[in-house]
Amino acid sequence: MEQATRRGTRRSRAVLALVTAAALGVAGCDAVGGDSPAPSGTEAKHGRPSPKPTPVWDTSPDSVAAVGDSITRGFDACSVLSDCPEVSWATGGSEEVDSLAVRLLGRAGAAERSWNLAVTGARMADLPGQMARAVERSPELVAVMAGANDACRDTTSAMTPVADFRADFRAALRMLREALPKAQVYVASVPDLKRLWSQGRTNALGKQVWKLGICPSMLGDADALDAAATQRRETVQKRVEDYNKVLEEVCAEDRRCRFDGGAVYEYRFGTEQLSHWDWFHPSIDGQARLAEIAYRTVTAAKW
Repeated sequence: MEQATRRGTRRSRAVLALVTAAALGVAGCDAVGGDSPAPSGTEAKHGRPSPKPTPVWDTSPDSVAAVGDSITRGFDACSVLSDCPEVSWATGGSEEVDSLAVRLLGRAGAAERSWNLAVTGARMADLPGQMARAVERSPELVAVMAGANDACRDTTSAMTPVADFRADFRAALRMLREALPKAQVYVASVPDLKRLWSQGRTNALGKQVWKLGICPSMLGDADALDAAATQRRETVQKRVEDYNKVLEEVCAEDRRCRFDGGAVYEYRFGTEQLSHWDWFHPSIDGQARLAEIAYRTVTAAKW
């Protein structure tokens, strides 16, 4: 009887030991997740270090391509009715401007690794073609300033429809993204054309140059203040605001795109920032202000 009792006790202890071991085994498996082995040694004490995530936006890209229109070409900044890419806000080498490329790459780096592919007179419909040429250079950053010529037409009815503007801008970004998935994009807002008119209309020489065909939808009959002229300018201004909304919305769809937040549109260009040839396009000083806005946007830790 006593011997049977001792055998029963040993059996109970054995069963208890097996149950305990099984429970500990399950707990150990759950602690590290699924079928992963439990950590040992130094890993058990400190755990594996988590790798630092790679930031989506690089504040110091190593090459820059610029696309857009006459502003990016430095039109009328150096001489009348002529491009002057040397003073371009985006890629120019002028010490008076310190372009975006110079600020990012240094003067020698900008000369070697930046490209100005903008075309005077270009509209948003031309941007996909310019972007295709930019892709050939494999830039790490593409700077975009386009849209003014879509509003600067012979008449307000000839302005680019907002839906077309959106489709063309999307097509340009899609072309870049398919070819260069990690390329970054800086997008400048369209300037306040009405403000440029209000500043330039005080200069007689500027108004004579305007008659040669510079932005007639806004600058035509520059001194007219009747209801029809006022309505025409307001229509152009509203279209510019709609274009900027498109630029912001489409850019927001791409995690490697930064819109300037309307900074160029809101910048109060004065007479010193306007070309003394046409009193509409940015002067050398105006180009420098555009470069400052772009550099601030590109290099911000968060935007």
